[in-house]
Amino acid sequence: MISLILLVPILGSLILMPLEENSLESRSRIKQIALATSCLNLLLSVYIWISFDSNYTQFQFVEEFNQLDFLHFYVGIDGISLYFILMTTFITPICILSNWDDIQYKIKYYLISFLLLETLQIAVFVVLDLLLFYIFFESVLIPLFLIVGIWGASENRIRASFLLFLYTLFGSLWMLLAIMVLFHHLGTTDLEFLSVSDVVFKNQHLLWIAFFISFAIKTPLWPTHGWLFRAHAEAPLAGSIILAAVILKLATYGYLRIILPLLPDSSSFFIPLVQTVAIITLIYSSLATLRQIDLKALIAYSSVGHMAIAVLGIFSNTIQGIEGALMLSIAHAFVSPALFICVGGILYSRYHTRIIKYYRGIALRMPVFAIFFFLFTLFNMAIPLSANWIGELLSLSGTFQRSPLVGVLGSLSIVLSAAYSIWLYNRISFGSFSPYLKPTKDLTRREFFLLLPLVLLTVLFGMFPNIVLDNLHLSVSTLLYRV
Repeated sequence: MISLILLVPILGSLILMPLEENSLESRSRIKQIALATSCLNLLLSVYIWISFDSNYTQFQFVEEFNQLDFLHFYVGIDGISLYFILMTTFITPICILSNWDDIQYKIKYYLISFLLLETLQIAVFVVLDLLLFYIFFESVLIPLFLIVGIWGASENRIRASFLLFLYTLFGSLWMLLAIMVLFHHLGTTDLEFLSVSDVVFKNQHLLWIAFFISFAIKTPLWPTHGWLFRAHAEAPLAGSIILAAVILKLATYGYLRIILPLLPDSSSFFIPLVQTVAIITLIYSSLATLRQIDLKALIAYSSVGHMAIAVLGIFSNTIQGIEGALMLSIAHAFVSPALFICVGGILYSRYHTRIIKYYRGIALRMPVFAIFFFLFTLFNMAIPLSANWIGELLSLSGTFQRSPLVGVLGSLSIVLSAAYSIWLYNRISFGSFSPYLKPTKDLTRREFFLLLPLVLLTVLFGMFPNIVLDNLHLSVSTLLYRV
């Protein structure tokens, strides 16, 4: 089943390759095939979710391919990786629909890039070999580089794509070096074997730092966050959605799959350092968000603050903290893409500017949009009955158990996120209608049905969090038991 979910996007790409895009009808057919492929993969992932046994401690749906001497392709999922797969397959159709009418140049290659990106992202979450994890972790950069560099918003897209590529490549080289050292000492890169091996040789702390640098850049944590807001600002809308929803979560998964189980002693030793960096990231990104004048850059900076809370939860070494970090990652994958659709899709497609000062009184002309934007603004503030609230509450509770002082400092996010979220909504939606804008239509049917499932799922998981948490309890408990 896992091999099938990896192959479906590749097969969809192969179907698209020979098709011509020289007419409106052919371009429409290409988009329909890409959307159908991504929806099929979503259905397969839902079937895996339904078939998943939450009472089983080992990896499930395990498949192994070792017929070649130089390749040991070993895959499987547990409760942690399950939701990252669902997140990826759910967001990909939304990405395709979000730029349905906007991308005209080389639409076939644009959609192929997203389908291949889906396969590479899923592969990161299912491989059980450390070297393969690194390969797929790095391979994600290739389609992202093309998406931002070719279909980006302005001439600055080239610089943004190179920053994205070089920042993350620099960090991943340290991870490759750490993997080589592990292989030299233990003779394998099998994650299951490594997780039960005692890495007791000298310089274990250096290995931890090498892995942490790689994941900190991808999170991103201060001071390695410089690539994120530029990539978001210049990427097409679908690129911003996939960056916020899935790409940032590769680091979250890396912390849980590699750093904590493989290097537990070093993880415990460096917890004060991680907490300090996360708190600095949280406060800095929130204050920087207040100063932004670009709508997409503002949402990007807010993502940095939310992921800093997730890092605090992960390194709290508590069940509540880790489950909260995972729940917050899922909630962020709904709310942040929705905000990007609102500001980088709906508003930008009508008025062709992302500068906040040009907007005012949008609620007078676009009341349905204003309601959706208001809901997602509240969710971004982590109000009760939203999945964000469950995630932040559990993350901060776990952090407070570890260190009350760090928990209190982390709780500053509640005030700071409310400050920039309410201020943004007030500037855009209220007051007299801006003289710089012309009256325009409210949400289209496509835009409405893009935002509706994101609202429903955020509220559903906020009211019934055990839908997610029940499948996490055993996997998180097993992870902490091993640590």
